[in-house]
Amino acid sequence: MKIVFIHQNFPGQFKHLAPALAAGGDEVVALAINKPAYATPGVKVILHRPPTAGAEALREAPVEIQETFAKTARGHSVARCLIRLKEEGFVPDVICAHSGWGEAYFIKDVFPATPLIVYAEYFYGTENGDAYFDPEFSRPSLEGLERLRLKNTHLLHALVAADRGLSPTTFQRNRHPELLRQKIAVIHDGIDSERLQPDPAARVHLRGAGLQLGPADEVVTFVARELEPYRGYHIFMRALPELLALRPRLQVVVVGGNGVSYGAAPRAGTTWKDVFFNEVADRLDRRRVHFVGRLPHPVLTQLMQVSTVHLYLTYPFVLSWSLMEAMSIGCLIVASRTAPVEELIVHGQTGLLVDFFDTHQIATTVADALQRRSELVPLRRAARQHIVQGYDLQTHCLPAQVDLLRSVAQANGS
Repeated sequence: MKIVFIHQNFPGQFKHLAPALAAGGDEVVALAINKPAYATPGVKVILHRPPTAGAEALREAPVEIQETFAKTARGHSVARCLIRLKEEGFVPDVICAHSGWGEAYFIKDVFPATPLIVYAEYFYGTENGDAYFDPEFSRPSLEGLERLRLKNTHLLHALVAADRGLSPTTFQRNRHPELLRQKIAVIHDGIDSERLQPDPAARVHLRGAGLQLGPADEVVTFVARELEPYRGYHIFMRALPELLALRPRLQVVVVGGNGVSYGAAPRAGTTWKDVFFNEVADRLDRRRVHFVGRLPHPVLTQLMQVSTVHLYLTYPFVLSWSLMEAMSIGCLIVASRTAPVEELIVHGQTGLLVDFFDTHQIATTVADALQRRSELVPLRRAARQHIVQGYDLQTHCLPAQVDLLRSVAQANGS
C-alpha cells in the first residue's frame, strides 16, 4: 500500500504505526510542519510551510478569527503538498491525518477517492469536558461558547469528509457529535509494556537536583509535559504543604516544562510553575521538593520505577501517555476522578481516585498510600496487568491500528 500520514509534529501519535507499516513493505510518506526530532525508519517526511500572507491584517481581529485563518492556511498548505505528490504520480491507498490543527480540511478535494482516516483526538464545547471545568480560570459566557463552537469547525469538516475516525479513549470518541461517533474506532496509541515494566532494583540519579533515589526511598512523582492548570499543577502545589507535613521523610520530584500546552497563559513575564510555587513557597520544605524540568525518557522510566506513589491530575481532557506508562511500570497511582482517567483507574483496584479540587483529600490519600505501600502492592500489579491486557503496543493496539488502516483501504478496493 501507499500511505500518507499528516501531523504537524510527525510522528506524534503515529510514532509506532508509521514505521511498522514501512517495515512491512508499505510505501509511507508523512507531511509535517515541524522537523522531526528523530528519523522514522522507512518513512519519507515532507515539510510544508502554511502561507502567512494576510495574517498581519487580522492582528486586531478576535482570536477565533485568527485561529480560523491559521487552520485554513494549514489546510491549504497540505492540499498543495498533496497536489505535488499527485503530479509526481503518487496516489495513496489511504491517508491518515490528525485533524486538530486544520491540516485535514481539503484532503478530499485533492484525493476524493482515497479513503481518509482522521485522528479524532478531541471535540470542544460539549458538556463534561475541559471547558468551564475549573471556575478559577474560566466561567461560562456567550462569547466563550461562541469561541468553542468555532473551535470545532475544522474538526467537523474533517470528520464529515472522513471515511473513518480514530480516538484513543472512549471518552474522547464520545466528545464528538452522536451522528459521527459511529465512524470513530477506539484504539489507543499503545504502550510498550515490555520495555516499561517494574524493576525492583532500579535507581535514578537526577544530576540537576543532586539527588539519587532507590526503592527504599519514599518518593512521590508528578509528571506533566508542562506544569499548568490543565494537568492540575495548581492543585498539586496547594496539596504539597500538608502532604510534606504528614510525611517528614518524603521526597517529591516534579517533572515538566515551564510553558503552556493547553489553556490560557499566565500574565506576561511569569510561568504557571512560578505562580503556584510562590503561592505556597513559605510553607514548603524546599529541600524535599525537586523540580527537574523535562527528563530523557530512559531517566523518566527509572524515576517511575523508584516512585512510591505517582500522582496524576487532569481536567476532563486528552489522556496523558505518562499515566499509562506509570501503570505499565507498576506505579501506585493516585489520580483525579475525571474522565478519561476513570477508564483506566478503578478505585481500590488499579489505583486510588480523588476529587480534583480537594487538596486535603489529595494530601491525605497520598500520605495514606505511602504509609500502606506494602499493603497496596496488589494495586500496582493490577494497574500493570490492565495495561498489558488492553493497551499493550505489540499485542493489542498496533495490530488493531494496522487492521483498521488495511480494512479501510480494502473496502475501497486498494
